[in-house]
Amino acid sequence: MPFQEYKRRLIQRKMELERQQVSLQQDLSKEHSHDFAEQAQERENDDVLTSLKHHAEAELAEINQALLRMEQGVYAQCTRCDAKINPARLEALPATAFCVNCSH
Repeated sequence: MPFQEYKRRLIQRKMELERQQVSLQQDLSKEHSHDFAEQAQERENDDVLTSLKHHAEAELAEINQALLRMEQGVYAQCTRCDAKINPARLEALPATAFCVNCSH
């Protein structure tokens, strides 16, 4: 897969995650019901939404780092051992910073 295709996929995913974060934040900002039973369910839902938000933030950070590595010309290079990252691995995980050996 050409370098530009990796970049396109990363930017597309970044935009999806940014939209997801806005939506999650809006959902988390909603006022809770005055009914105690409903509040319990709403708090459980908030826990799930918060977990999704943290996951999105972590993935966004990985994508931003991958885009930075592209700018620096070291995108397909493992950040631990400097080995070349297999193109099949980059195709499956375009934001990865590690070769297969260093990913364990």
